[in-house]
Order: sequence, then C-alpha cells, then structure tokens
Amino acid sequence: MTLQEFIESTAGQIVLIAVIIAFFLIIFLTGKGKKTDTKALIFSALLVALAMVLDQIKLFTMPQGGSVTPFSLLPIVLCGYFFGLRRGVLAGFCMGLLQLLFSPYVIHPIQMLLDYPIAFGALAFGAVLRNSRKGALIKTYIMGVACRYAFAVLSGVIFFGAYIPDPRFNALTWSLWYNFTYTVIEAGVTIAILFIPAVSNMFKQLRSQISTT
Repeated sequence: MTLQEFIESTAGQIVLIAVIIAFFLIIFLTGKGKKTDTKALIFSALLVALAMVLDQIKLFTMPQGGSVTPFSLLPIVLCGYFFGLRRGVLAGFCMGLLQLLFSPYVIHPIQMLLDYPIAFGALAFGAVLRNSRKGALIKTYIMGVACRYAFAVLSGVIFFGAYIPDPRFNALTWSLWYNFTYTVIEAGVTIAILFIPAVSNMFKQLRSQISTT
C-alpha cells in the first residue's frame, strides 16, 4: 500500500482525525488552566474552519497545483496574531492535515509534510512580529505568507522539478516563479485590505479582547 492509498483509506483518515483532535487539545491545554483557554480553542477552531471554507472557493487554479482564493491564508495568520506563535502553528498544522484529509496528493512522506502541515503551520511564523509598534498585522501576514512560500518552493524543487514545462527554467527558478505567481496575487489583495484603517483596527481590537498572551 502506498502512502497515498493509506491516507485515503479509513485507517489513514482515522489517524489524521486523531492527530487533528490532539493538536486542538494542545491549543486548549497550553494556557495552563486559564479561562481564556476555551477562547483560544473556539476561535482557533473557527478560524481553521473559515480557512477551509475560503480555500474551497477557487478564483483561479494553477495547472500544476496551487490556486488563488479569497483570503484563505489570512485566518491561520490571525491565529498566530491573536494567540502567539505556538498556537498559531498548531492551528496551521490542523489546517494542513484537514487539507490532506479532503484532497491528498502524496508522492513522498517529506513532500506530504512540506506541502500540508509544515506549509500551513509556517503561515503562523509571522507571529514573531505581532507585537511590532506599527503595522503589526501586516508584518505578521507578509512574513507568514513568505514562510509558506519558502516551503512551497522547497517542495517544488525537491519533488516536482521533473515536471517543468519550459526548458528555460531549472527546478529552482521554475519553483520560485510558479509559486510566486499565485501567491503574490492573493497576498497583494489581502495586504491592500489590511491597509484599510478600519479593518486593521478591527483585528487589533479583537485581539485585545480574546488573546491570551
């Protein structure tokens, strides 16, 4: 049985669901019993669900994978912005595993990790900038998307270099360009929205009401 077949099997799906539940439990427990743990769990679950819904709306789909969606990357970034790096990464892992559960494409264990839990967990890496004095959310978003882009490029170089349709590119330059084309469109639109003061202030106020750290 191949890894793809296992992921698509009942046993594989049970394993994925169990791991997702475990990650959400860790989100709940990492606050050491504070009342706001429940808030972190509920909001993280809602943001992951929102990311999944938005991800199903494909505005444009690339021929070799990847798509432009209406802000589907933002909810995981918000998990990191609201609750910090650790919980944001865990929420990203959950998002990646849900993607793997519903639409798996697996050719190698490392490729699976890079394209699913690690790539989506990387969206929360921008949380290290969430306490910046100016433009904290925008900086958090840009860094998170850049980190996800880096893992997508790495996966492309290692595992998909043989599928380059244009001989003018090598594995690295093709992966850089290919992943850039769809990432920059969604990121650019999202950043433009976040630059609207009313939007950024809304998220800032929401963070002050629900964040635990």
